[in-house]
Amino acid sequence: MSNSRDPYEILGVSRTATQEEIKKAYRRLAKQYHPDRNPNDKSAEQRFKEVRAAYEVLGDAQRRAQYDRFGAGGPAPDVRAWTTGRGVRFDDMPFDVGSIGGLGDLTSILEQFFVQGSGARSRRKAGPRAARRAARGADIEHSIELSFEEAVKGTVREVVLTSSNTRAPSERIQFRIPAGVHDGQRIRIRGQGQEGAGGRGDLMVLCRIRPHPYFRREGQDILLDVPLTFAEAVLGTQIEIPTLDGVAVVKIPPGTSSGTRLRLRGRGVAALGGQRGDMYALVHVHVPRTVTDRARELVTELDRELKQRPREGLGWAK
Repeated sequence: MSNSRDPYEILGVSRTATQEEIKKAYRRLAKQYHPDRNPNDKSAEQRFKEVRAAYEVLGDAQRRAQYDRFGAGGPAPDVRAWTTGRGVRFDDMPFDVGSIGGLGDLTSILEQFFVQGSGARSRRKAGPRAARRAARGADIEHSIELSFEEAVKGTVREVVLTSSNTRAPSERIQFRIPAGVHDGQRIRIRGQGQEGAGGRGDLMVLCRIRPHPYFRREGQDILLDVPLTFAEAVLGTQIEIPTLDGVAVVKIPPGTSSGTRLRLRGRGVAALGGQRGDMYALVHVHVPRTVTDRARELVTELDRELKQRPREGLGWAK
């Protein structure tokens, strides 16, 4: 491919594309043409190099602006710089792989190559001052699994990041998960990512929370389903229920209907840096599916005694 080929054309995006759209196009094409998915396919390998080189220009907002302004006179995609014969070689660029798993993360590795590779070339050309202005290292993403209680109350975790450079020691990083994180939330640990000319990137911790056997979360509140018998709902009672702080006694008022929420103030989830939400006992009145003849007689007698008319006044009721 000629070095002057338009990088927008290579990635198949318009000149008005956002940086996020450019990144998505690059990820899609890098996966499509990666040599691991196209063994012994020289055309796919060449296309893969073109895609990487184009993203090196457009993936950086400053270099993209230069290209948009000067066109062919700006930074054009240089495929030759990504071959083993010229430019920066892959095995000259160490990177951490402790948080990388599977082909789906290959594009993250390639982005780390771009940051380190382009930084190395700029240092050789422009000297120490340019090196100080060079981009910092890439961020690393690492997933952790938390119990429901750990997510609500917070905890301390440790990860071990290893390097592809066998001479580099593994690095243990300990960090705190704040109380109140939700499933899918990312916690940024600054300065614990890839090494780069402008300093280290960040470690992005992706929190995955295991479901609880009986609690569930609704924003900052916690819900607990509480079954009641017909008699308990009608006459009222007191029951013990579990909370994240231990057992609590809840008063069931007489005449409690199914679907009623009984609030336990301050027993929910703490907002990040804020107060705790509430816990709600969600009442479900248990109606028996089968009754004895005697029970049927008693229920019928109770119905006559109560004289309830719950549908009275509704336009559709007769």
